[in-house]
Amino acid sequence: MKNFFEDILKTDGVKGIMLLSFNGGLIYKEFLSQDQEEPQDMDWKRLISSLEGVRETDLVFDIGRIYIRRLEVGYLLIPMEIDTSVAMIRLHCDILLPLLKPAKSSKRLKKIFNK
Repeated sequence: MKNFFEDILKTDGVKGIMLLSFNGGLIYKEFLSQDQEEPQDMDWKRLISSLEGVRETDLVFDIGRIYIRRLEVGYLLIPMEIDTSVAMIRLHCDILLPLLKPAKSSKRLKKIFNK
C-alpha cells in the first residue's frame, strides 16, 4: 500500500499519512518522523463521526495543517506543515482515488458466464 501513497509522502512539507475506516479504525499509517504520537492510541471515532457528509477539508492550526479526504474505503488524513501546497496534495489525491476503489464485479460478465 505504500506504493499508492509514495507521491503524497514525497511532497515537501508532508509529515505522514493515515487511512482510517468509516468506523474510526486505523487501516494504514506512514510517518516520515519517529517523533509522531502513535495514532492507534487516539479515539478516531469522534473525528470520523463529525466528518459525516464531508468530501474534503483542510484543518489549519498554528503549527501545521491536516488535509482530510473521503475515499470509498474511509478517510485519508495527511498532516503537513502550514505552508505545504494543498493544491498539490489535492492533485495527488485525485490521482489516487481510482486506485483505492474496491473492485466491483460486472453484472454483465456474470450473465455471460452463467449462460
